[in-house]
Amino acid sequence: MKRSTLLAGLILSVIAHLPAFAQASNPCPRFAAGSLVTDPPGVSSRDGVLTVDLAYRSTVDSDGRTLFCFTTPDGKEDPTLFVSPGDRLTVNVTNTLPQPVPSNILQVTASGTVLCGAATQDASSVNIHYHGTNTSPGCHGDDVIHTLINAGKTFTYHLQFPMDEPSGLYWYHPHVHGNAEGAVLGGASGAIVVSGIQNIQPAVAGMPQRILVVRDQIVAGGLTPGGSVPAWDLSVNYVPIAYPATKPAVIVMRPGQKELWRVANAGADSILDLQLVYDGVPQPMQVVALDGVPTGSQDGTRRGTMVHRTHILIPPASRAEFIVTGPDSTVKKATLMTLNIDTGPTGDNDPTRPLIAIQANRLAPLPAALPSVSGAPVAQRFEGLERETVTAHRKLYFSEVISDPTDPSSPTNFFITVDGATPTMFSSSNPPAVVTHQGAVEDWIIENRATERHEFHFHQIHFLLMEANGKPLPAQDQQFLDMVDLPYWSGLPGDPYPSVKVRMDFRGPDVGDFVYHCHILGHEDNGMMAIIRVLPR
Repeated sequence: MKRSTLLAGLILSVIAHLPAFAQASNPCPRFAAGSLVTDPPGVSSRDGVLTVDLAYRSTVDSDGRTLFCFTTPDGKEDPTLFVSPGDRLTVNVTNTLPQPVPSNILQVTASGTVLCGAATQDASSVNIHYHGTNTSPGCHGDDVIHTLINAGKTFTYHLQFPMDEPSGLYWYHPHVHGNAEGAVLGGASGAIVVSGIQNIQPAVAGMPQRILVVRDQIVAGGLTPGGSVPAWDLSVNYVPIAYPATKPAVIVMRPGQKELWRVANAGADSILDLQLVYDGVPQPMQVVALDGVPTGSQDGTRRGTMVHRTHILIPPASRAEFIVTGPDSTVKKATLMTLNIDTGPTGDNDPTRPLIAIQANRLAPLPAALPSVSGAPVAQRFEGLERETVTAHRKLYFSEVISDPTDPSSPTNFFITVDGATPTMFSSSNPPAVVTHQGAVEDWIIENRATERHEFHFHQIHFLLMEANGKPLPAQDQQFLDMVDLPYWSGLPGDPYPSVKVRMDFRGPDVGDFVYHCHILGHEDNGMMAIIRVLPR
């Protein structure tokens, strides 16, 4: 993927003008390589309400990389937000970055028809996307098209979680078009947990749980990716796994102890393929939820079914929740690793790397446990979708072109296009590429016509993954997701484009304008996003 350095330079110019006290106090602290993994700090709702004050902050680390984070007044960095179905979440966001200097850097006028916050975007602009949540896309809700919070300003989000919100792992991160990759590479992201998974999947009731947020960042030293050099370094809960040492973070478990690991790929660009290996042997992992939805829970029985895997592909922004069994005392080396990803001839380099070294100790403290089963599961948000009458069929495709064909070093333009339309890079002033109605059920085929992988993400709703490359998937792979990976096209004329078929569920309450895009954020920032408009019934 060819990446423009323009935005990175602009952001660095902003950070260079941070007050001296902000840089000296290190507002976005990170751990040392090889540190023990600790759960992120958390804040929980009470009586159906959670109110959080977050300051958007930044600094520069010792390697010259720009770091970003959201912090609470008492110093919690990117806290996990614990809510329940039906809760109301209020988030007061204050952008503490300084005004860009000069003031006209990267200024973009927002859509003149709808404004939510500032009218003009610059290098300091931020907002928050509540990824995967089925919440309203309206102003002061989960709106990323028109919401801009500029330096020195405060903005308030009011999100109402539906009563049938799936119980699982979600996350939040900045989503200003053009600024998103840099902010997420800088680490500004956190987990959201919607409670109640034990009522859908009783196997995890009372089980110790860990929340693991995997992030990526720029490799120090300006190294050229290739071979063992990754396109991006990784971290787990801010413990870096940095090239060239790639020293893993550490988790200590009791031998044979079962734990629920709730893993979010909060990377801007990196694809993960997780495998748990004990003395060279891949271990079974029981998947209980993907992208916040308990696996197998939408078939009308309102009970989850575990999916057994020896490796789990987690695209950028996706989440997987799975049961692991700790190594016994005879295991000499236990590692959670990410396997090599073939991203295509024009893709990033995502090589095999260790993430976590697991140490067995019978005296290890147990993580906080999930509650016991507290009641029968309620109606599930997407249940019955596979039996619904399909109201529309659409085909969309990913593509990309070099902006100046005479200059191979020129930036790449990225597109996601409805088949038959003219490829157009995203702008908040673009008309909707798709218009549908509340209550619609649509089958979409998504093709990848590029020679690198792309990752399809849809805001506000989940979709049912049904087919890959024109063939029905096995039942255990037909799950409800908000992210799906598209393998790369060979580039050979006549070769078929890789594709998936997904069923889109517009039966819920969310109406208005929202977006779909590739969640490799370097692609999204460079045009690979479009607007859908859902009209009332």
